[in-house]
Amino acid sequence: MDPLAAFDAMIASLERQGAAARKAAATLVALRAELRRDEQKYRARLGELEARESGDPRVRSVMLRDAAEARGLLARTEEALAQAEADATVLLATAEALSRQLAELKEERQSARARFAGGVQVSAALKARAADFEQVMKLDAARDEIERARALAELYREEASR
Repeated sequence: MDPLAAFDAMIASLERQGAAARKAAATLVALRAELRRDEQKYRARLGELEARESGDPRVRSVMLRDAAEARGLLARTEEALAQAEADATVLLATAEALSRQLAELKEERQSARARFAGGVQVSAALKARAADFEQVMKLDAARDEIERARALAELYREEASR
């Protein structure tokens, strides 16, 4: 198993989450623009209704009802705008945090990749060194055997010359 695969999977997940957060934030930014246009429209409508004067009680009643409706629409639009602003702020902060986390994880992955590659090379070198060590041990054992045989031959020669 590739130990860097866990980093790659988390990086891909953070990239997806970041993209989703940015997309949602963009949608809310577009919604904010639409809500601001609606807010201006309702303010203008309310201003028009309040500027009109009518002596006819029925017309005045309709204008008051229209003004009340415009005030209600304006209030709901302002509430929706405030909520969209708050949500957009949260989403943008989330997207920024994900971007920072992603950058940190990418840096960590690069470091881990370097350490892993170095570790693999060191392990291979030490494994080769261990194989060389076994050969050195066999060579030392062979030298010891030769030295014992020479010492034994020397003893036999000394005994034979006596």
